Amino acid sequence: MVKQIVRDVFFLGQKSEPATKEDLQVGRDLQDTLHANRDRCVGMAANMIGVKKNIIVVNMGVIDIVMFNPVLVWGNGLYETEEGCLSLDGIRKTNRYKEIEVEYFDFDWKKQKIKLKDWPAQIAQHEMDHLLGKVI
Repeated sequence: MVKQIVRDVFFLGQKSEPATKEDLQVGRDLQDTLHANRDRCVGMAANMIGVKKNIIVVNMGVIDIVMFNPVLVWGNGLYETEEGCLSLDGIRKTNRYKEIEVEYFDFDWKKQKIKLKDWPAQIAQHEMDHLLGKVI
């Protein structure tokens, strides 16, 4: 189901809680909402649709990957960049890793590990920041 985008900085600034198997629908809602905003968005975190759970979706070009309880386990090649956010106006500077490795649970609640680089890595890091209450 397509959800409304949260723009409340106080809400977005709060840390999210671990996701459980009962939160699978939130992952589907994130996919639907990202799809509906495809023209101006490449990733989302659950708090952007009003749910404080550790769930993100990242556009990988052809497909979107939903990650439950994602954890950045490795990063390499720190650089400075500028990012915008669907929940906020404007552009802000931040630091990102060029290459990362993320562990997460998929829709079958199986642990996965994925290596990302360049644009998908940047998107994933932005969305994982949301889960920590870090607003960029």
